[in-house]
Amino acid sequence: MRGILPCGTGSGQRVAGTASRRLLAPSVPSARPLPPIVLAFAGSDPSGGAGLQADLLTLAAMGCHPLSVVTAITVQDTTGVAAVQAIDARWVTAQARFVLDDVPVSAFKIGVVGSAENAAAIAELVRCYPDVPLVLDPVLASARGDRLATGEIVAALVRLLVPQTTVLTPNSLEARRLAARDDGETEALALDVCAQRLIGHGADFVLVTGTHEPTPAVVNALYDGRGLVRSDHWERLPGVYHGSGCTLAAAIAAGLANGRGVPDAVRAAQEYTWQTLARAFRPGAGQSIPNRFFWARDGAAEPAHD
Repeated sequence: MRGILPCGTGSGQRVAGTASRRLLAPSVPSARPLPPIVLAFAGSDPSGGAGLQADLLTLAAMGCHPLSVVTAITVQDTTGVAAVQAIDARWVTAQARFVLDDVPVSAFKIGVVGSAENAAAIAELVRCYPDVPLVLDPVLASARGDRLATGEIVAALVRLLVPQTTVLTPNSLEARRLAARDDGETEALALDVCAQRLIGHGADFVLVTGTHEPTPAVVNALYDGRGLVRSDHWERLPGVYHGSGCTLAAAIAAGLANGRGVPDAVRAAQEYTWQTLARAFRPGAGQSIPNRFFWARDGAAEPAHD
């Protein structure tokens, strides 16, 4: 259960060098209902394949209005990540405070945090919204293996953000790294043990994805405190994809924002993600990018799937 800490206002969280917030006249209320609104914290990906851009595309494709807080900027393309620069934690706080003071949110989605300081800042922010579901995608490395999280960041995620998480979405490599009590046991941990340890740290649900496991099909398993909730098997598609994990986590957040229960949101998000990968495109020299608006493209063929 997330506790509530004192929450400052956006106007009270100034960043040196920024202009004062203007007082605006109230707008005329709209007769149209708001779409579900989701705030995504993530690093920016110039290629549009992963990170914040993947979150925004996915949330929009699933009927949500996305808000965004940039936690890091990256130098990357479809082949991999060359450099990462974390945004100062004060700027992360200011971005979020201003928009949260103005707009109601139905879910949070967290990806790359950039630094342990940013993890702490985000944790303090989301404590103010204990009833808003939170999906945490603990991105520790790129698909190529580029390191995106230090040991300090991993410790901050486990200590500060996992206890506030509704659905944690590690792949099998991330699950073992997050759950390991020392480096020596990382490779040996069974995935159900990893999930229960992470639930022991406070996560409500843990979805361990099996893309990196040597199985004929990709097996994704959802756990809660009682054990296995559901296990879904998906055809293993050829190739390597840039942003599949971001897409899945953002799609779960969209499902929760639309009022689905966790098991239903997880199943629907997997279906959507698989469809984006089955129709992926390869715009550069590296990995393919999920086709997040596949349903809107003329002449898109429906791939067979059981």
